[in-house]
Amino acid sequence: MKIAIHFTEDNFSERWIEYCQQNDINYKLVNCYDTNIIHDLEDCDALMWHHHHREYKDVLFAKQLMYSVEFAGKKVFPNFNTAWHFDDKIGQKYLFEAMGVPFVPTYVFYTKKEAIDWIESTTFPKVFKLRSGAGASNVNLARTKKEAISFTHKAFSRGFSQFDRMGYLKDKIMKVRAGKEPLIGILKGIGRLFIPTEFAKMHGREKGYVYFQDFIPNNTFDIRVVVVGDKAFGNKRINRKDDFRASGSRNYRFERSEIDERCVQIAFEVNKKLNSQSTYYDFVFDEANNPVILEISYCSVVHKYDKCPGYWDENLNFYEGKFNPQYWHIENLISTIKQ
Repeated sequence: MKIAIHFTEDNFSERWIEYCQQNDINYKLVNCYDTNIIHDLEDCDALMWHHHHREYKDVLFAKQLMYSVEFAGKKVFPNFNTAWHFDDKIGQKYLFEAMGVPFVPTYVFYTKKEAIDWIESTTFPKVFKLRSGAGASNVNLARTKKEAISFTHKAFSRGFSQFDRMGYLKDKIMKVRAGKEPLIGILKGIGRLFIPTEFAKMHGREKGYVYFQDFIPNNTFDIRVVVVGDKAFGNKRINRKDDFRASGSRNYRFERSEIDERCVQIAFEVNKKLNSQSTYYDFVFDEANNPVILEISYCSVVHKYDKCPGYWDENLNFYEGKFNPQYWHIENLISTIKQ
């Protein structure tokens, strides 16, 4: 058995390699950007690649490569069930509706007329999002009908950059004021007003659709639950100051008592339906205090959950102690190879 791993600094691949070295697992470093990658995988049983939604090359072809390798009979992480909806909020809307899972009501329109007709008949505020983006990027509150119509006109004309320059600067200012970044962060934010990211330059503008979600008031945090195989862990994320968004706040709570176990139960149930290797579920609470899903992903920052005090199994038994979810990725993959 040999596992191919695409290495990138400061992501899951560091821990996958570490696990292989500690457990004498035969592995091979590969370059998924190489035009001969399929040939390079001929002597391997599996491919693991922590591809990223903010790397334009990954967005271009990572899913297609992974699905092709999987179609050829090799095991991959992430596989199709795990990642086809990654960084695609539109795809997730249809997935949640088809599965009948509890999620925040979402509305997508592909013509300006249909969007404006709906805006004229609905209530506000609503949350406007682009289909891609994480850390609360590309997420704005349409407080009034006028603001929603403005978003819609832009969506069907010039469109939206994948990089929100003013939003990035405001985020840097907020983090500096909160003592979570040094002062130089503001200077970086100012610089980005004039120099867009490589992703924004290469990816093009988002347009031709509008996406709105119901705004659920009185949520001062969200709950993230991560399911990897038959285990789950999570944290509470406190909203940014004077903001409705929790993602990207860097204000986290990891104690078990902070996690509503109804979220853990729902995450396990949905993950079984998805048959996913790894899913990060973001929950808020509706006006009846029931947990509902905002969106999902297959990955996150590699070190973020090292502070978790333990994890749950599928029966909601809690096991205290440190753990390494990236080790679970490779252990579960090895298990499927052996099967």
